[in-house]
Amino acid sequence: MVDQKTNEYFEDWQTREEIAEAMIPLIGQLYRDREVICTIFDRTLVHQSTIDILRVHRFARQIISREIWVKDTYPILQVMTKLDLAPGKVDLARLVLRYQEQGGGDVGTFVTEQLKGLNTGKAQQLSEPRDVVLYGFGRIGRLLARILIDQTGGGNKLRLRAAVVRKGSDDDLAKRASLLRRDSVHGHFEGTIRIDEKENAIIANGNMIRIIYADSPENVDYSQYGIDNAIVIDNTGKWRDREGLGRHLQAKGAGQVLLTAPGKGDIPNIVYGVNHQTIDTAETILSAASCTTNAIVPMLKAVHDKYGIETGHVETCHSYTNDQNLIDNYHNKERRGRSAPLNMVITETGAAKAVAKALPELAGKLTGNAIRVPTPNVSLAILNLTLSTETDVEELNTYLREMSLNSPLQEQIDYTNSPEAVSTDMVGSRYAGVVDSLATIVQGNRCVLYVWYDNEYGYSYQVVRILEQISGLKLDQWPK
Repeated sequence: MVDQKTNEYFEDWQTREEIAEAMIPLIGQLYRDREVICTIFDRTLVHQSTIDILRVHRFARQIISREIWVKDTYPILQVMTKLDLAPGKVDLARLVLRYQEQGGGDVGTFVTEQLKGLNTGKAQQLSEPRDVVLYGFGRIGRLLARILIDQTGGGNKLRLRAAVVRKGSDDDLAKRASLLRRDSVHGHFEGTIRIDEKENAIIANGNMIRIIYADSPENVDYSQYGIDNAIVIDNTGKWRDREGLGRHLQAKGAGQVLLTAPGKGDIPNIVYGVNHQTIDTAETILSAASCTTNAIVPMLKAVHDKYGIETGHVETCHSYTNDQNLIDNYHNKERRGRSAPLNMVITETGAAKAVAKALPELAGKLTGNAIRVPTPNVSLAILNLTLSTETDVEELNTYLREMSLNSPLQEQIDYTNSPEAVSTDMVGSRYAGVVDSLATIVQGNRCVLYVWYDNEYGYSYQVVRILEQISGLKLDQWPK
């Protein structure tokens, strides 16, 4: 005979499951019809299953030490579907917390008041979609493709039109499609993929992505495919200066270039959330800096703004990359020729010096080094800092937690208080970096912060945020 408590737990689960199922069409309606993205502490609910929605709600306990319940977010969602909302991102968890803090009341009146600045009528962000081309279709290129396809939404956003590669074999198209469909780290593509051999294109969730074969940027004619004023994202890292990247702009149909590696010379290195406001609308070549720079700069800015940073050292335990060898073999850089899956490899990183390009006030204050470790993805940055002001673990963690929840850096900084967190838990993180609060060390004016980052997926989201910025597609966050 089943005891009462067992029944209570199961009945509670069934109730929550039923509510989550009812939320799915409402979330989809807001996304497709109004370009409103619903989130729980910046974790999207769009295109999520019933279980995923419940899991995202429960994940809140790692940030605020308690769960956010669907029974609380569902009524808010119902009210939102009755409003005439403009495009934006709405965090249901923050609305719930604010509603509970004020002691409840009529939920309709509350939501209407909180979103009055968004309740202005539907307005498309762009009159026409902005074309995007991926130059290179490797690890970052394919993840960018997944993100852009997922965010196509109602059809008036960024439109991935093509990927430029060197032809590898007669069945090149099928192999490219297979690599987009299956990923050993990030799992299967969410949706359907087929190929159109006549057009030499991959069709992913209805998005037609032409695979263009070329050996040099200037020889591509995008205009013959109806591509115009495209943003070309260079994922190869082959060219990093203005002269080399400028070759993309010689191609017909190209309008801007965004490099997914640190740019050299006078190329602006942008870390979204920190210095994206400095982007000149007339600039045609930009860099998204490196994954490590994106992981540490938002954290350094947050700490420097409150406590001041006198000096510091950044050590990164970085997953091995495609640049290294599977087994010992010749490499033109020191140590990188040794087997990546079998060794920890000390190597250099330019991330510490690159910080100054986004945060000039920290120029000359940081040193850095890197250890490549035998994991395929997710890295760990250790920030050993001497501060201008003394603090303690509780104060510093509380501050960083607040920065992750309510600050201009909330898309870049994530926070976890899980005593069991390890690197694989961070696979798929959309944040530039995740503070591991239980590892924080403070002694007077010295602190050590441990920052996890998905050096593939988290970085790709930072690239997309820059892409949205230069396209005029950035969605405001609500509630304010």
